[in-house]
Amino acid sequence: MPVISRFFGVVVYMNLADHAPPHFHARYGDREAMIGIDPPLVLRGDLPPRVTGMVIEWATRHRDALLEDWRLACSHSPLRPIEPLE
Repeated sequence: MPVISRFFGVVVYMNLADHAPPHFHARYGDREAMIGIDPPLVLRGDLPPRVTGMVIEWATRHRDALLEDWRLACSHSPLRPIEPLE
């Protein structure tokens, strides 16, 4: 599970050759969620509401980079880091 970003205690990663729809995973403490990329929304799991908002904001800003990493993950290629939320 390659980590692609970290911010405010959130760890964002993608699994190589994962299943559709395009998504990423976000972990915060002992909580985790699977987040769709387009549109950015929680598909499974849960995070605290404030953290969910930050992750959705980050995903919205980095939609194209996330989709590119998804394409790379599907082809088992190394993923590119994505700038954190500041």
